Amino acid sequence: MAERGLRAPAWLEELVRTSPASVPWRDVTRFALVIPGPLALALAIGGVQGPAVGAGVFATMGALAATLAPQSGPLRVRLRRVAAASLLGGVGLLVGQGLTGGGWQPVLLMVVVSAVAALLSSISGAFSLGALQLLIYTAISSGLETPLSAGVELGFFLIGAAWGALAVLVQARTEQLDPDRSAVGVVFTRVAELLEAIGTDRTDEARRELTLALNAGYDRVLYARSRSAGRSRELAELAGVLNAAAPLVEGAVASARGGVSADSRDIGAAHALATAVTSRRPVLGERPPPVEDAPAPRRAVRHGLRLVWNVVGDPEERASAAVVRPELEWRVRLHDLFDRTVGNADSRAFVVRLTLCMTVAEIARQLLPIERPYWVLLTVAIVLKPDYGSVFTRAVQRGAGTLLGVLIGSLLLTFLERDAWVLLPLALSAGALPWARSGNFGLFSVFQTPLIILLLDLATPSGAGLVGARLVDTLIGCAIVLVFGYLLWPQTWRAPLDDALRSATLALDRFVAAAFTEGPEATRRARRGSYRALTELQTQLQRRLAEPPPISSRAAAWWPVIVQLERTSDAVTEAVIALRAGEPAPDPAQVGVLRKAIRELERDLREHRAPDDAEIDADGVLAPVAREVDAARRLIRETTPGRRSGVRGTDD
Repeated sequence: MAERGLRAPAWLEELVRTSPASVPWRDVTRFALVIPGPLALALAIGGVQGPAVGAGVFATMGALAATLAPQSGPLRVRLRRVAAASLLGGVGLLVGQGLTGGGWQPVLLMVVVSAVAALLSSISGAFSLGALQLLIYTAISSGLETPLSAGVELGFFLIGAAWGALAVLVQARTEQLDPDRSAVGVVFTRVAELLEAIGTDRTDEARRELTLALNAGYDRVLYARSRSAGRSRELAELAGVLNAAAPLVEGAVASARGGVSADSRDIGAAHALATAVTSRRPVLGERPPPVEDAPAPRRAVRHGLRLVWNVVGDPEERASAAVVRPELEWRVRLHDLFDRTVGNADSRAFVVRLTLCMTVAEIARQLLPIERPYWVLLTVAIVLKPDYGSVFTRAVQRGAGTLLGVLIGSLLLTFLERDAWVLLPLALSAGALPWARSGNFGLFSVFQTPLIILLLDLATPSGAGLVGARLVDTLIGCAIVLVFGYLLWPQTWRAPLDDALRSATLALDRFVAAAFTEGPEATRRARRGSYRALTELQTQLQRRLAEPPPISSRAAAWWPVIVQLERTSDAVTEAVIALRAGEPAPDPAQVGVLRKAIRELERDLREHRAPDDAEIDADGVLAPVAREVDAARRLIRETTPGRRSGVRGTDD
């Protein structure tokens, strides 16, 4: 009992939780060598007191931006992120020159820069990263005074970025595995793991991991295919493999749903397919024979395996199975860009939120009676990263990590001479970044902050005497984000699970319509849409669980409903397999009643009302689906405001 009483609240445990990950030694080595490399060259040429040190600092900043930008993925995606981070970071260096001094002109300039950064962040992941670099280097440039001209600073920054991009290119060319192939191959690994997990408590988690792998595979291969000219044939073949895998995925989900254990040969065949796709080698072993005397889900798995086996072993089959995605004309692309930026309510809200916080930080920079208060701008830019997610989590994690990083950096300034020995902590901090990035925002800030402090001190020496000012600036920046970017916003007190829940319910309705009234291809598209919506719902849940009550408690109250929606989608998949195995098609009238109940469920969530307690009358393959929908309705009745003691709705 005492141990239970001393246990931290669940939301606090979620907030400080780190994701365990192995050390990416190749990235660690690249970071440790590449980031301090330009500074080491500058010190070797001109020494610490020479003019070359300023050039080395800006080149190191460029190397830092370019090295941090790429993560796992195809080379073209990595280089796109490097280009966005480097070029927008360079723009920030130039823009920051206009933020010196006081008055309204710097404030208006910061308003424009913040609004542009927020809009850019909604375009793509590469532009989101570039927008962050735009803000960071605008903040740094606003308070960094060196004898170099703005053009020279920018030139050395871009030289350092080119050095970082070259290292990314070299590492990518020496990697044995193709990221595109790995993304497709992991789908079959997840299928095998789901088949192995049937009958255990890992079934639900294995099914979610399969959904994530399938989403990642489609996102990477099909989206990249529409934008790549050099690898269109190979990407087409990989797309064909993914398309051919749809019946196998459906059969595996139906087996898990029905508790039908898998044949060991099917599990081995799925692993063999994963190896063949990932390594671009022939499939080892013999294709599993067809089965007749077995439950429908097991027959579906075997049929799916045989289909994929044929496609993986024949390049012409792979290409013919691919869906050709035509290039979008410029009007369609422009309309899509508008929808994701100024035409999107979330994007517009984030523009206001980010602009408000950065403007308040700029005013604080002008009014604070401490030396180099641009650190407030830098803290706000790092904490309020231009993307969507939990502002509270990022603010607390980034703030705590930045505070600890400031202390480490200040201690280093106290005991380190300004000589070549500074390269050692720079290399250690840089090398820790790829490992820390996989943990959480706070751990990453612990190592990133002293790196920035040491660089800035080399450019404009300050010593450890500014430790108090830096700590105060960091706290002020975090407070600005928490107050003006979190507490004052109505969305903070209304969990965004509402929209995600409704989207998942509508996707479920489309899945039911396609499964019982349309063809196989439409059914597979609708199934992917349903499971993708459920994945987004899980993401929203995890973000809100790390926030303090009442937000986390409201989010936790919806967890059983989310699980039930997943079970309902699985039941539809099981019904599809049963229909293909020869079960009679359902009565269209019953399908209409079931869809009406699901749409009513979405309306209940939108209007925050408790569903009625009438049960759906269905038989045949619709009966299990109807039972799952009824169970979801019961759970929503229990979770709706006023229906359960101690639990309130998400939007009261």
